[in-house]
Amino acid sequence: MNCRFCQEPLTRTFVDLGRMPLANSYLTHDQLGGNEPRHPLHVMVCDGCLLVQLDYTTPPEDIFRDYDYFSSTSPSWVENAREKCAHMVRRLRLGPDSLVVEVGSNDGYLLRHFADKGIKVLGIDPALGCAEEANRNGVPTVPEFFGRELADELVEEGYRADVVTGTNVLAHVPDINDFVNGLMWMIKPTGVVVMEFPHLANLIDQCQFDTVYHEHFFYYSFLAVRRILEKHGLNVFDVEELPTHGGSLRLYAQRRYFGKRPVSDRVWDMRCKENQAGLDKIEGYEGFAERVITVKTDLMEFLIRMMAEGKRVAAYGAPAKGSTLLNACGINPGLIEFTVDDSPHKQGKHMPGSHVPIVPREHLLEAKPDYVLILPWNLQEPIRVRNPEVGAWGGKWVVPIPHLKIMGE
Repeated sequence: MNCRFCQEPLTRTFVDLGRMPLANSYLTHDQLGGNEPRHPLHVMVCDGCLLVQLDYTTPPEDIFRDYDYFSSTSPSWVENAREKCAHMVRRLRLGPDSLVVEVGSNDGYLLRHFADKGIKVLGIDPALGCAEEANRNGVPTVPEFFGRELADELVEEGYRADVVTGTNVLAHVPDINDFVNGLMWMIKPTGVVVMEFPHLANLIDQCQFDTVYHEHFFYYSFLAVRRILEKHGLNVFDVEELPTHGGSLRLYAQRRYFGKRPVSDRVWDMRCKENQAGLDKIEGYEGFAERVITVKTDLMEFLIRMMAEGKRVAAYGAPAKGSTLLNACGINPGLIEFTVDDSPHKQGKHMPGSHVPIVPREHLLEAKPDYVLILPWNLQEPIRVRNPEVGAWGGKWVVPIPHLKIMGE
């Protein structure tokens, strides 16, 4: 296989997690006995451009058309969206004459904040259920995959944007060149592209291997994204570091020759930071797979020990990263009885592969397990604050990444 960006042959493994089910393909009870498809989850790094990527492409239609993740079910994520909207409106001086387009807009959780301020919005998302929900709630949304062809059609219809934004969508598109070319074409000559994505530097440093799953075709460094954007006529003029998803970057880019915004010192600082971390050379990507084995071993040893001692273990959350963690470790309901999730779209179903049941929060309060493993470790603080009852009955929280941590011990 060749690199999806620069076409260099891919020969170097970053981490190989074996064959996995699709992380968001939650199962009904009737589906548990069926033949559950599994696909290779093998991550490679390109020796030419240093872009980290999957070597196997699951058709996007198989992943995103029937998609059970609704962003509005996460209170912390909705609050993050509100703050992001306020920040962008202030910084980019958006008003009633502006148009904000979001690619990968999910159920409209971000765009509704812009709409509430009187700003024109348009969402684009191929997940039919999410797009339907957004349209029902007054956020106009196109239920299609984004690329240059769709950008051309929308521009012809008058949708050339002041801002095109995307949160955690850059990793989700197998044809990255077509996608970024569409971004460039979608904005006005003086428009801005704002892209937010988990930072590869944190994935490596914190051993966040559970963020690897089939819908994430790429794992981006600042160096790699900047190179991709520049190839398609977009120059990065600023970058912000964010705490979301275990550490993310928010990039601001403008059209080459047309954009007049000065380049921030943060662009140079981020480049230097990644160089110091070794991400500008292939040696900086070595040794990650060995660290993954240590994390998996520590978690399994803990769960097996708890089972031997007669302790009850449950989990909190049913995110895609939780699916990767459970399947990479070979965990099943014999080790973790159930997991709690606030999304009604997931409740009553089972985690893919591991078949751990997904239940409402009330079940946790009734069962009172001895330990609760937090699968969305990036949300551990709001989860613990929202559930003080766990400590009241003597239960303890467990976080698996970047290393096994039992709160209170």
